[in-house]
Amino acid sequence: MRLIPSRSSKITAAANAVIGGDMVLSPGTSFGVSIARERAIAIPTISRARDLFAAYAAQLSIRQFGTQWDGEDLVEIPIPPEPWMSRPDSSSTLAATLAWTIDSMLFWGFSAWYVTGRYAPSNGDFPASFQLLPAEQLSFTAANYVGNTPIGPIENISFNGTPLSRRDVVFFWSPNEPLLRSGARAIRIAEKLDLAAERFATSPIAAGWLKQTGGEPLSREKAKEAAQTFAEQRLTDSIAFFPENIDWKESGMDPSKLQLTEARQHSALELSRVANISPLLTGAPSGSSMTYSNATQAWEQLGFDVAPYLAVIEQTLSSEQVTPRGRVVRLKVNTPAGAATPAQQPDQQGANAR
Repeated sequence: MRLIPSRSSKITAAANAVIGGDMVLSPGTSFGVSIARERAIAIPTISRARDLFAAYAAQLSIRQFGTQWDGEDLVEIPIPPEPWMSRPDSSSTLAATLAWTIDSMLFWGFSAWYVTGRYAPSNGDFPASFQLLPAEQLSFTAANYVGNTPIGPIENISFNGTPLSRRDVVFFWSPNEPLLRSGARAIRIAEKLDLAAERFATSPIAAGWLKQTGGEPLSREKAKEAAQTFAEQRLTDSIAFFPENIDWKESGMDPSKLQLTEARQHSALELSRVANISPLLTGAPSGSSMTYSNATQAWEQLGFDVAPYLAVIEQTLSSEQVTPRGRVVRLKVNTPAGAATPAQQPDQQGANAR
């Protein structure tokens, strides 16, 4: 059985309505997030971090191994992958499924796959196909939580009001706090800084003010109307007309300060921190002397940043809810097409010396 998600759930509507940072009790009923995903993903630094994680996920394949103790170490022995490992969700691609699984853990603190098919009981009755569930439309209860991870049994699981069996829902619990909660304050600050910069960017002239030099003082309404008329005229024409008792005074403030350049750069650095990604990858100024001399080093750094999410996916798929005891699931990193592996990269220092 497949679940067809509806984008009109009351949970999503509540999340979209959050403007001032009120708590949204979704997903679950004992913890929530403080800001809507739609607002977070509109911030370029957050969008960049998320898309880099998705790009890494697009290079992954799922493999499984048997295990054997050799007296000193637990040796992993490759075995053929299950059919679902090439495409867990038949309606999507493996790359999309893994990317959105990481997306859900990043923003909501967890992801969930619903079991849509199983092997015959004679073959262990293990899952044979899945469907990725949108986290914002899934609800459940638990007695206690450590961060965003439930402690004890998870009960009352439902998707858009449809009750689900705990056995058929595979949860991936992020080791990090949900970005929509831990990064809410940084996101709101970034929004305000961007709005301030937008006001300056859309102004037809440099910042300044109109000054009345004579005649009967204008009322507040008349003064506001004169300023609005002046701004609209300059927006459509290169020449504006002033009455004889009105002068334009241009502000001498540094344009870079009006655009809050330094504050917005610092905001990008803070957002990189809450997303747990290297600021060098998002283009945020870090003040560090660290650089990447080639694409392979940047790729390795991205792998380090996304590693906590990949470990959760591997360990969850290796659990007895998904695979037989004694098997281990690994995510294999495939080298991007046309890119050299680290072993194929030339020695930069040796090349420079030559």
